[in-house]
Amino acid sequence: MYKLRLVFLIFLICSFFSFAQQPATSAESVKQALQQKAKMTQSSLVKNVPFVNIGPTIMSGRVVDLDVNPDMPSEFYVGYASGGVWHTTNNGTTFTPILDSSATQNVGDIAVHWPTRTIYVGTGENNASRSSYAGIGILKSTDNGKTWENLGLMDAHHFAPILIHPENPNVVVVGATGHLYSPNKERGVYKTTDGGKTWKQTLFVDEVSGIIDLQHSPKNFNVMFATSWTKDRKAWNFSGNGTNSAIYKSTDAGETWTKVSTKNSGFPTGEGVGRIGIAVFNDNVVYAIHDNQFRRKEDKKKDDDKGLTKEDFKTMSTSDFLALDDKKLNGFLKTNNFQEKYRAENVKQMVRSGNVKPIDLAKYLEDANSMLFDTPVVGAEVYKSTDGGKSWKKTHEDYLDGIYYSYGYYFGRIHVSPVKENDIYIYGVPIVKSKDGGKTFTSISAENVHADHHALWINPKNPNHLVDGNDGGVNITYDDGENWIKNNSPSVGQFYAINVDNEKPYNVYGGLQDNGVWFGPHNAREDKSWHQEGQYPWRFIMGGDGMQIQIDNRNSNIVYTGYQFGNYFRLNTKTEEQKYIQPKHTLGENPYRFNWQTPILLSPHNQDILYLGGNKLMRSMNQGNDWEAISDDLTNGGKKGNVAYGTLTSISESPFQFGLIYTGSDDGLVHISKNAGGSWTNISSAFPKDLWVSRVIASQHKKERVFVTLNGYRWDDFKVYAYMSDDYGNTWKSISGNIPASPVNVIKEDPKNENILYLGTDNGAYVSFDLGKSWEVFSEGLPNVAVHDIVIQPEANDLLLGTHGRSIYKTNVEGLQKMNPEIQSQSITIFDLSAVRSSRRWGSSWSQWSDAYEPKKTIQFYSNSEGEKTIKILSEKGTELNSMKVKVDKGFNYEDYDLTLTEKGKNALMKENTSVEITKSGNGKYYLPKGVYTIQIDNSKTNLEIK
Repeated sequence: MYKLRLVFLIFLICSFFSFAQQPATSAESVKQALQQKAKMTQSSLVKNVPFVNIGPTIMSGRVVDLDVNPDMPSEFYVGYASGGVWHTTNNGTTFTPILDSSATQNVGDIAVHWPTRTIYVGTGENNASRSSYAGIGILKSTDNGKTWENLGLMDAHHFAPILIHPENPNVVVVGATGHLYSPNKERGVYKTTDGGKTWKQTLFVDEVSGIIDLQHSPKNFNVMFATSWTKDRKAWNFSGNGTNSAIYKSTDAGETWTKVSTKNSGFPTGEGVGRIGIAVFNDNVVYAIHDNQFRRKEDKKKDDDKGLTKEDFKTMSTSDFLALDDKKLNGFLKTNNFQEKYRAENVKQMVRSGNVKPIDLAKYLEDANSMLFDTPVVGAEVYKSTDGGKSWKKTHEDYLDGIYYSYGYYFGRIHVSPVKENDIYIYGVPIVKSKDGGKTFTSISAENVHADHHALWINPKNPNHLVDGNDGGVNITYDDGENWIKNNSPSVGQFYAINVDNEKPYNVYGGLQDNGVWFGPHNAREDKSWHQEGQYPWRFIMGGDGMQIQIDNRNSNIVYTGYQFGNYFRLNTKTEEQKYIQPKHTLGENPYRFNWQTPILLSPHNQDILYLGGNKLMRSMNQGNDWEAISDDLTNGGKKGNVAYGTLTSISESPFQFGLIYTGSDDGLVHISKNAGGSWTNISSAFPKDLWVSRVIASQHKKERVFVTLNGYRWDDFKVYAYMSDDYGNTWKSISGNIPASPVNVIKEDPKNENILYLGTDNGAYVSFDLGKSWEVFSEGLPNVAVHDIVIQPEANDLLLGTHGRSIYKTNVEGLQKMNPEIQSQSITIFDLSAVRSSRRWGSSWSQWSDAYEPKKTIQFYSNSEGEKTIKILSEKGTELNSMKVKVDKGFNYEDYDLTLTEKGKNALMKENTSVEITKSGNGKYYLPKGVYTIQIDNSKTNLEIK
């Protein structure tokens, strides 16, 4: 018996460790990775490669916090979840990013001590969404963001509000939410009295319960309220409630805390207590909003006249089903978009034969969205205390439906007017207000106000003046929400995926978090001129959370895209026709599982063939009109939970062979088929288990080659996992090289140079010139932001980065594509220059009130050492017309030449060629006339033609 028990125990231990992950990445490892990246940036061969942000801006991105100058409310700061901190001094007309010099763009909270201009930023978003990135601790700046000091608490990951003592900026109290996907002890309430040099943990609840809100009485810093939140997020399940979700109070400025949401207080207690937000009017009057996860009481009333619902079929017997009126059943089937083949007569026959059960009609409709929306929880509710938190009373009788829509983990703030006790504001999907202390509410959302609200500021001197932050940026109202201004000039789009077409100029497409799918020309001007023209250069083509995009290369008007959980469409962007194309399982079969970011792919061999990944790989031979599963389940089968899991995340088909297909899943599996889905082989046994396959890429240079990247973000594992195989995945080698720790989202081959790879992580982008043996980090013009997707436009040789927080960046990589050992061995290599068209506009302006137009041409060259060099501009006969002394770095260099020549050069050129006339331009400069010139650095030369 003992031996049997021992064997069983060993079995349990082995089973556990077969699923157990590497522990969460330590704060010390994160710190080392940041130091490593900073060092790499200084010596990178590509540190001068210039990236330009091409927008778009109009749809903005998720705002998490606001801090407004109380004496001059036209000045304020905005914190974006993964887009940094931005500063405005003109009421949001324009913004300046001030976090770009820091090691992260991930923001949870910002706090400003306005008298001393001391800024604190808690990095790491306080929401618990799928892309709420961990931070790197508390940052502090006293020079408006020119420099930032890291004050520690790096393992807290996500931060609640920061409270600064109004009379002493060195006294700070902060709430730490802690790890999102794993337990940890560095969470709770922390206090410093020396400006962040040292911190004391003054409240710790447990390893899975952090502080989600923290507020103090407006005129008494000693009185504070903190709310703890017990949550457990996994890739397959999210539990946002628990017995240790509660309200705490301090009367000594955060030194000590007492739980006030006790069993006899009137506030809910127990397992169903979810996220809590707090608002303090004074020492006595306090409001709380609670995401109540207790189940609703069942409504016993039955309306016999109502139509059938999904719930009816979950308990219906076969005999009751067969007795249903055909007209009533058909009404249900049509209303719920059952396929045409499923109508009352044939569905009853399927049930009669035993192939289908009544409950299968309910299962047919259940996807990841419905499972969230249909959860019968109490949801949002508001409580008020008038005795400083000793007792609480719910302010309203009815349910507050339509606030959270079961996404309570994503919301949880409440605000009370600084001057009117009964004026309160709550928000989730909409924003609503109450003028009677929470008895009744009215919406103040408007046609130009985005849904999903996270931040609000109320002007204490004019309570009708509100500044609102939401998933679509910043809105301002001066009449208490009757009318709103939209203030979206920052480029802070949170892209999941991007793509390009082959038009001239080519268009860029992208799917964004909660902002749909947009496309526009890559060279569109990102400025305010569109206000006058009335047409923003980017166009909105799909709502929801925008996902992957495929463009038919025969007709770029045909676009395949959609929103979360596999809801895809075929669009004609010219005629605006659209067809819903999500594959549906057969009635009686288990429903397909679709990832939040469901992968799609147009076959490179035939643009009528579309692949789409559920838990099986689907293929359509006719543009999504009809589907067939060409695999069994290519995952580990899913796990019980409320988040779609056990789904495909990546699909790739080799350009060398139709039907040579790879898939990757969210639970760590990679499969290959060499016969168009006829059979599949698991090729991922050598990888770390259970990680998210962020990319699988069939090589376009070698048929046997394949790349895979894995992402440990959902385990708080930030290691780099990147692999390459040259034998169809039979054997693998790591190509993570010297990349600093950060989860990997994407890898991409260069289309022209097989040795070049590009890679995007949650903290930046890299390039390798030797197939992943070593990597160089990009940085010029590019902040430390999450890179979710990479695309190369092959004809333009443009590299585009789709970031999750700072929209889209572009650079030209034609010079990089030429990299080879010969270039690395030569002291200087100047890359070819395209011709320049001459213009009479050079040096002149259309008005005396405008600046002169000054041309420039960027000279690109590679140097194998650093130092000072001279760039010479020579005539066809070798006469020097101009020169520039420049500081050169080892690696790629970019110097702008303004196409001028000196007075001496002008005279020499006119002497060489008497037919040329060169006159001084309006700005007093001489410009090169039409002709062919030589650009020379040391012994390296190239031609520059002026047409």
